[in-house]
Amino acid sequence: MRRVKAIVRGRVQGVGYRASTVATARQYGLTGWVRNLPDGSVELEAQGAEVRVTELLAWCAHGPPAARVTGVTVDDRLPVTGEHGFVQRR
Repeated sequence: MRRVKAIVRGRVQGVGYRASTVATARQYGLTGWVRNLPDGSVELEAQGAEVRVTELLAWCAHGPPAARVTGVTVDDRLPVTGEHGFVQRR
């Protein structure tokens, strides 16, 4: 089990990045959340099997077709118990 916090920079707001992240994370069976930050970046926390978290992070490096990702910063976190699903926060 692995949990990460990631900050994704570039053109990642207004291009469907959050909705695509939710769909991808759910496809991988992950829990967590994603949200826009005031500086134009996107923040997410994802938890699940290490291989699936790694796959999501690889996806985050390019995102949906309209996104232009310039960087992803990742920090490991302690797993959260009792979390269900992957959601979009405001």
